[in-house]
Amino acid sequence: MNIVIKEQGGSYIGTLTGWIDTANASQFLEDLKPLMANASKSIKLDCGQLEYICSLGLRGLLQLKKETVAKGGSLILTHVEGEVQKILILTGFNKLFDIR
Repeated sequence: MNIVIKEQGGSYIGTLTGWIDTANASQFLEDLKPLMANASKSIKLDCGQLEYICSLGLRGLLQLKKETVAKGGSLILTHVEGEVQKILILTGFNKLFDIR
């Protein structure tokens, strides 16, 4: 699992790659902290290279979503495909996020 965060014109873009599973979910939550700190901004997470996400990873996304709502920012998930798309649909998380 890897996340690369870039600031671009006052908004943030995070690119997620690999697997977010129980072995690295705590690192994923740690890696989300810069986005949590800037939750008042527009945040896009590119999931095009994300192959899998576990329940702890979903929890991290939900925490980030709650933080953006509380601080007046926005969170958009892009390029959600394959297994990750199936997981979001099965858990109902596809209804909680703005997915493009």
